[in-house]
Amino acid sequence: MPDKRHSALLTVIVPMVIGEIVRAYGIDEKTATERFYSSRVYEELSDEGRKLWHYSPKVLFSLYDEETRTGSITYPEEAF
Repeated sequence: MPDKRHSALLTVIVPMVIGEIVRAYGIDEKTATERFYSSRVYEELSDEGRKLWHYSPKVLFSLYDEETRTGSITYPEEAF
């Protein structure tokens, strides 16, 4: 996927993941945004080569939630 398309896709996916964080954690959008952008999940989502962009916002939230709770992430096998 060319870089422009990847960036465009992130502009759609990231707000949806942040919305899931707001709902699940009961925090405001600014805090949720800061936390997500600081996460390993976001770092890897931003790396086009990791191909995490093909996961739904709910799956990405699940990965973020696991990272937040446990400090680690268990990716589905097809992620790599």
